[in-house]
Amino acid sequence: QVQLVESGGGLVQAGESLRLSCAASGGTFSRRVVGWFRQAPGKEREFVAASGWSGGVTYYADSVKGRFTISRDNAKNLVYLQMNSLKPDDTAVYYCAASKTFAAVTRSSNYYDFWGQGTQVTVSS
Repeated sequence: QVQLVESGGGLVQAGESLRLSCAASGGTFSRRVVGWFRQAPGKEREFVAASGWSGGVTYYADSVKGRFTISRDNAKNLVYLQMNSLKPDDTAVYYCAASKTFAAVTRSSNYYDFWGQGTQVTVSS
């Protein structure tokens, strides 16, 4: 089993930046796809970003492309989401997720088997 713990959320103003971190333990991290998802109040959970095993392949939602960057440090079992130029529409609970080993990179939450507890990001206007 893989355990994921997110951190780094908070309250910021529009235009500011935040960096979320996700610490993984309990499994072979370096052979798993990792992703970030978010869920705003009253809305369904949505894909934000994903990274392949080595970080060489990354996917982004159109809404965050050019503003957010996903990265990973396999030696430290860490995943990051750098969020720049934040907007009020980015307000949500952000979740880190990991796939089973040797999976392909995907935007679909159905293919992520392990999830963190989430961290709140609030962007004020």
